[in-house]
Amino acid sequence: MDYFFIFLIPKLFHKIDLVSFIKGYFLFMIMSKARINLAGAEIYQVNDICNSIVEIAKKTKTKFYGPIPLPTTRMKVTTRKSPCGDGKASFDRFEMRIHKRVIDLEVDERALRLVMKVPIPDGIQISINVLG
Repeated sequence: MDYFFIFLIPKLFHKIDLVSFIKGYFLFMIMSKARINLAGAEIYQVNDICNSIVEIAKKTKTKFYGPIPLPTTRMKVTTRKSPCGDGKASFDRFEMRIHKRVIDLEVDERALRLVMKVPIPDGIQISINVLG
């Protein structure tokens, strides 16, 4: 009979730990934020997505901070025009700009589901992180 109680006690503690974990998880979800990072070469596409996320936040009445513009990264490449190396030393200068935005949302399940359904163009990178 003692053998039976040895196995029963850890299972009870396991259930209690599971309940406390679920309560803690929901408290974490209530108190946490979702950080949405957007990056892309076309600024109008980045701004359109930011505006659609802000509209979703306003419809669902969740608090949001942003969009916060981050510094634009400029990637410059200088190449020589002539393929063989002979002739005049003329150069082409190419530049690509990466525009970045950050939006912080209070975590709301409905708002995050709607944000995930926003159509995102090919040139835009988006990441959603849940912060504590």
